[in-house]
Amino acid sequence: MDVNTKNIAIVIHGGAGNFKKENQTSSENVAYESALKEAVEAGYSHLEKGGTSIEAVEIAIKLLEDCPLFNAGRGSVFNSAGIVEMDASIMDGKTLDAGAVAGVQLVKNPISLSRVIMDQSDYILLNHEGALEFAKKYNLPLESEEYFKTELRYKKYLKAKKNDKAGLDHDEKMGTVGAVAFDKSGNIAAGTSTGGLNYKKYGRIGDSALIGAGTYANNKTCGISCTGLGEYFIKTSAAHQVSSLILYKGLTLDKAMHSVLFEEIKVLGGRGGMIGIDKVGNIAIDKTTTGMYYAHKSASTPLKIHISD
Repeated sequence: MDVNTKNIAIVIHGGAGNFKKENQTSSENVAYESALKEAVEAGYSHLEKGGTSIEAVEIAIKLLEDCPLFNAGRGSVFNSAGIVEMDASIMDGKTLDAGAVAGVQLVKNPISLSRVIMDQSDYILLNHEGALEFAKKYNLPLESEEYFKTELRYKKYLKAKKNDKAGLDHDEKMGTVGAVAFDKSGNIAAGTSTGGLNYKKYGRIGDSALIGAGTYANNKTCGISCTGLGEYFIKTSAAHQVSSLILYKGLTLDKAMHSVLFEEIKVLGGRGGMIGIDKVGNIAIDKTTTGMYYAHKSASTPLKIHISD
């Protein structure tokens, strides 16, 4: 279809939660908007030059991982042992190839590790020490523990340690990051990256590392990246369920996303949001929360940056 070759598009998110733009300082809002703009523009520029959707997703998410404002990469929260462990995943909608990493330490860009796992291994998901060993094998950039020890995250860790209680960082303005892109060949890709729950215990892994839960892409239907209470997105196979509602029930992307978020996840007691692009390049965003950091741009729609209602 002609629309597939022209309607390049990208949408990114930086987490959803019960926060409002007016409750943040103007400098905070400017910082978030600047970070979102840089990431979405970099991904879109790559698509515009003929780059692939999988490349654009990696480019955008790497920039978000490098930004300490978000709970991914450098800005990741600490687990109960005071260590940063990160999850990420990426998927190619053309081939259904995917790569993912769970509980990895010291890797600067977990999304890039996920892509190398997809491209260079026979596996989809690697975790902890094995994932770090694989990153070293392919010479991916590593950082010291100090690189990930941002002051704000450490304060949140100490607070949670005092109460001995894990919690979502999303309701404190920061969260998981993700991207979905649609390239000139009509191919969709999606990716997600996170530091998970603040003060998480026992090697907890959320939906961001799981294909079909936090990330999914299929050229027949859509690409999806999720953010929120991961356990509920796992229970409902949220990202894949959106695709299934499109494929088997004929729902549009926005209606399928709304159905999963409000009729499945919210009913169970969960909350969060999703971004997505369908098989002809239409963008959709939905959430059950008051706030969600996202930005998008396509050949048919100008740049939009959003923080909250």
